[in-house]
Amino acid sequence: MEQAAFTMFLRPGQAEEYRRRHDAIWPELAQALHDSGIRDYSIFLDPGTHVLFAVLRRTAGHTSDQLPQREVMQRWWRYMADLMETNADGSPRQGALVPMFHLD
Repeated sequence: MEQAAFTMFLRPGQAEEYRRRHDAIWPELAQALHDSGIRDYSIFLDPGTHVLFAVLRRTAGHTSDQLPQREVMQRWWRYMADLMETNADGSPRQGALVPMFHLD
């Protein structure tokens, strides 16, 4: 399994709505993530900065790079756009994180 981590940026005052929407994640989106090889996906919030920290594991041969082309992913981005900073294509603005330490 490959581990990946990244940041996203929540708009102030949107934490509870962000949590509510993720608590009710669409089954077809969860299936698309799983089908692409994503496992053990968690998102954390730093409430002081509104930075979201995501970490996930991906199977060998994952196809997560193809998720942006899937209709359900684009629909989710539109659904979440009012809560987050986004790019011109509607995707969440993200920042890759560089692994610095791991203890197994």
